Amino acid sequence: MESYDIVVVGAGPAGLLAAGQAADAGKRVLLLEKMEKPGRKLRITGKGRCNITNTRSWHEFSRRLHPYPRFFKPAFTAFSNTRTIDFFEKIGLKVVIERGNRVFPVSQRAHDAADALVNWAVKKGVIIRCGTTALRLHTTDNLVTAIEVKSDEKLEAISARAVILATGGLSYPATGSTGDGYRMAKETGHTVTNLRPSLVALNVANHPKKLEGLELKNVRLSLFIDGKLRAEEFGELLFTNTGVDGAIVLRVSRPAVDALIQKRQVEIRLNLKPAISAEQLYKRIHRELATSGDASVAALMRKLLPAGIIEVFLAKVNIAGKSTVALLSENDVARIIDALHVWRMNINGFQGYERAVVTAGGVSLGEIDKKTMRSTKIMNLFFAGELIDLDGDTGGYNLQIAFSTGMLAGKSAADAC
Repeated sequence: MESYDIVVVGAGPAGLLAAGQAADAGKRVLLLEKMEKPGRKLRITGKGRCNITNTRSWHEFSRRLHPYPRFFKPAFTAFSNTRTIDFFEKIGLKVVIERGNRVFPVSQRAHDAADALVNWAVKKGVIIRCGTTALRLHTTDNLVTAIEVKSDEKLEAISARAVILATGGLSYPATGSTGDGYRMAKETGHTVTNLRPSLVALNVANHPKKLEGLELKNVRLSLFIDGKLRAEEFGELLFTNTGVDGAIVLRVSRPAVDALIQKRQVEIRLNLKPAISAEQLYKRIHRELATSGDASVAALMRKLLPAGIIEVFLAKVNIAGKSTVALLSENDVARIIDALHVWRMNINGFQGYERAVVTAGGVSLGEIDKKTMRSTKIMNLFFAGELIDLDGDTGGYNLQIAFSTGMLAGKSAADAC
């Protein structure tokens, strides 16, 4: 039976950081990855650009974490966003800070970030074995004694003095995130909280297919649950074949998904012209009435909205686009202004893990020592990354969770060996 000081399961961002940190402490480390190459999911993050982290202060950063931000503070303190930036610069990946305090590789290539991490781990002495699936953990007297693995249809057991589970969640299963870690955690007596997609597109009831592919910029989205305002976001929105996606949708998707699971009423309201007051819109439209009375209503709306949305918008307010501006009544103008500021959409579902950025839920935080990432049930078992019940908003927060918890788990496991 092969024997190592530490075996890390999952060669994503958390696993790579954990393995490299443990190897840097002088430990013999094996990193197991079920896919054909390490960092598969990392290579597609941020639409292929890899939003490494976010430079906000802890006070601002923590407000974008769920469900218990305070759990993350020891890991963040040990390996903060500023230390993450320094780390990547030192291993040869130049980064740039963009709008919203988001940090990306200068190259704008997620592959470069993944390759930098893999090369760093290998230089530290980590042995990476791809195409190898961890099947189960063997435990005796609250200790992991061996890991049963499968590769090329061959079963074998590997012993380790400590094990770090960093298998990721369920999002983007094609990259290898198929929930193996949740199963192994349950088999060793751990609680896995309710799993569901997060940072995910939402489905709209009676969604007009004509809007598919249309992107709106600088709009405000308000999320209402059971008629009460729950969240507001400003930015970009994308219409899909089933509903809405885009940065502002992802940022409100977590409470929306939870409410839908609870069978509550979920509605979003779009303000298509948030920078223009109702009074300003009224004056603008009446200027057109006075100077362009022979123009069509559709032509008027093209001065206010992208062309791709006008047909659906006018159908919503029940005004014919071919009619002339001169025929608009005061009631018509009022309906147009109201709809520009409040476009209601009933949300009746959400997309699955195939289109979700992260998984909400995971190994219960109550069963993990936040100062070490060690299990409170199995004394030589550690957890890191998306596997645990901690997730963040879009904008670099989830990768920082992976980096910080991975580093802390790797250090703690090495200290325990």
